[in-house]
Amino acid sequence: MKFKFMALLLAAALLLTGCSWMDGEYVSVVPHQEPAVSGPTGAVSASDYHEFIDVLEELVLAGSESCVIDVGGFPQKTLDTGMQSANRYIREVFPMGAYAVEDIGYELGTSNGRPAVAVSISYRRSRTEIQRIRKKADMDGLAATVRTALDDHASRVAVLVNQYTETDFDQLIQDYARENPQKVMEAPQVSEGIYGSGRARVVELSFTYQNSREALRQMQAQVKPVFEAAALYVSGQGSQRQKLSQLYGFLMERFDYKQETSITPAYSLLCHGVGDSRAFAEVYAAMCRRAGLESMVVTGTKAGEPWTWNIVRDGEEYYHVDLLRSSGEGGFREYTDAEMTGYVWDYSTYPACGGLPQMPEPAQTDPTESTAEP
Repeated sequence: MKFKFMALLLAAALLLTGCSWMDGEYVSVVPHQEPAVSGPTGAVSASDYHEFIDVLEELVLAGSESCVIDVGGFPQKTLDTGMQSANRYIREVFPMGAYAVEDIGYELGTSNGRPAVAVSISYRRSRTEIQRIRKKADMDGLAATVRTALDDHASRVAVLVNQYTETDFDQLIQDYARENPQKVMEAPQVSEGIYGSGRARVVELSFTYQNSREALRQMQAQVKPVFEAAALYVSGQGSQRQKLSQLYGFLMERFDYKQETSITPAYSLLCHGVGDSRAFAEVYAAMCRRAGLESMVVTGTKAGEPWTWNIVRDGEEYYHVDLLRSSGEGGFREYTDAEMTGYVWDYSTYPACGGLPQMPEPAQTDPTESTAEP
């Protein structure tokens, strides 16, 4: 639509002081207590409900607190209900309004003999917060923004997504942290706010860390050269098995490790020699990927206890690699499915290793025995 901006600065000033600038009855406006923000001044015309909505959207996007709207062309019999509907739309459906607007007030009257509406908007977000909202076309764009924030250990991201779909953000964050231990020193707790009810939404994610941002950045700086050294350690010619074994030696010979769980797995493992099976598997997989080797992290159980290890590709075959088990057996080893006695994992999720996995035999029962009801 095409807006017609009219110079009514005097009228706007009178509005903010609570003075009567209209011919009709009105309720005086109490000035908003937050610092005033600049935005469209004067009057904008709206000849129907949709144009009225467009004006309100522009005001919110600019963080404006007041405006005079010429509604001379708006059907008067629907004006009052139209404004109420517009209020609900801006505060509940329009994503930026649902995110930022606290309340919208209206005053009906006339200006220069024409029907007009004075709009006042109060916000629960600052103008800076509104203007910092990033805009992405879809959830892939949002995911990329979240990954960048995690790399920088940021505390918050807010994004306007044009094509929003339901997403498990906690899983997204945990997966990225596990896959990138060289970047994400600590996987944060996440709280989310989703604003709007249409196709477009504002997504606000807040991250809580136990360590300060500065401390995490220092950890990241200390871990980075270790990963770089690991990549150089296996550079050049050599078989995949040789490189896998070299990375095993590079990692396992750094410390006389103490097996404990840490909220900063890569840093604790590489800089202090403290880690659990998950830390070893995630760091080893990341080092393999940097060296051009295929390695995945497997979560399951060992002897009935939670355990994490790797599956690597060696030539045309896949094999299990359990760094801590190999360390106890004297050196790097690759294991087939048949050699993974005592381990349990989701066979359907991972490739077969050295042949088909051995499935447990079904328990034999005596058909003459009766079975008790549960």
